[in-house]
Amino acid sequence: MKVDISHFIELLKKEVAKYRVPVVDLMAVQTRSPFKILVATILSARTKDEVTAAASERLFKLAPDIEGLDSLSREKIQELIFPVGFYKSKAKYLFNLSKALELFGGQVPQAIDDLVTLPGVGRKTANLVRAVAFDKDAICVDTHVHRIMNIWGYVNTKSPLETEQALRKKLPRKHWKEVNGILVAFGQGTCRPVAPHCDRCVLTQVCIKKGVRPRKIKSDSRLL
Repeated sequence: MKVDISHFIELLKKEVAKYRVPVVDLMAVQTRSPFKILVATILSARTKDEVTAAASERLFKLAPDIEGLDSLSREKIQELIFPVGFYKSKAKYLFNLSKALELFGGQVPQAIDDLVTLPGVGRKTANLVRAVAFDKDAICVDTHVHRIMNIWGYVNTKSPLETEQALRKKLPRKHWKEVNGILVAFGQGTCRPVAPHCDRCVLTQVCIKKGVRPRKIKSDSRLL
């Protein structure tokens, strides 16, 4: 079955408008600081949004910019961002960030190839920063985007990197910047990795549900 991807995304855009906004997208509404968006994105990896939001707030009170971050010890950064996932490694990345940015005049670069040279920044983070902080075309593919695009059968890929490459060739450019925020919210709220809510999904009639085991709906024995 051919997927009308624009139709899918437009339906989900309306659906997730009432969902909780992913933390990095929320950060973009609050600030257009590439530094803050970069740091929040690094902190968000393998971490729940509410934990990332709290850790970012604590850190930015003392380090609202790269100069402030450079004034903190690695131990202090670690203390401020705990308990984000892999907080010790992330504290090391942030401690080394100022030196890494010297190659770019102390500014967060816009190009993907430049962003991935920064400590703790992979392609997912680089694409997200480019799209959110600089409003440039980029496709951020995290586990939700990779998983859901395969569930729909829009791509047939084995890794987020393969999915990114496939989407660059196939996904209409008008959806590049928005697809991550929409599918992250949808993946957290409805199309969950375990026991997805196919019963209440707006796409349930058109989704092929490739590889999905829908949530079992418990019947009320009193009604039998």
